[in-house]
Amino acid sequence: MSEQNATILVVDDEEMVTSALRSFLSLETAYRVLTFTSPVEALDTTDSEWIDVVIADFMMPEMDGITFLKAVREKRPEATRILLTGYADKENAIRAINEAGLYYYLEKPWDNDHLQVVVRNGVERATLVRELEARAAELESAHEDLAGFRKRLMQALL
Repeated sequence: MSEQNATILVVDDEEMVTSALRSFLSLETAYRVLTFTSPVEALDTTDSEWIDVVIADFMMPEMDGITFLKAVREKRPEATRILLTGYADKENAIRAINEAGLYYYLEKPWDNDHLQVVVRNGVERATLVRELEARAAELESAHEDLAGFRKRLMQALL
C-alpha cells in the first residue's frame, strides 16, 4: 500500500483537535484522513474502511481511548494504534501498551513534525504487517499444496 492510499483515523471528542489534525495531515501528507468526535461511530467505520493508523484521544465521554483502541485491535489488528492524551500518566500508558497493543503514546500539545514522523512510521508498520501476513498465507498455502502432493505420491507408491 502506498502513502497515497493510506488512511488515518482520528478520534477525539473535541472538534478543534480533530479539525487541527485533519488540516495538518491533509496539508502535509498524501494520507486520507477520517475524523470522528464519537468513538462509537469511529469503531463502526472500521468495519467497512481499511485503516492504517488510528489516533485516539484518551479521555472521551462515550468510551476511553484505551477501550476504543483495544476494540480497534480486535477488528483491525494490523492498524497502528496511537493514544493522544493531555494527561501524562505512566500507569495508563502501560495499560494502553498492554491492552491495546499501543504503538505510540503522544502527549498534547503535540509537535507537528514529530507527529508526522510517528504517523509515517505507523503507516510503514501497518504496510509491513500486511505484507508479512500475505507472505505467511502464501507459505501456508504452499505447505498445504506440498502436503497434498506428498500424500498423493505416497499413495501412488504403495
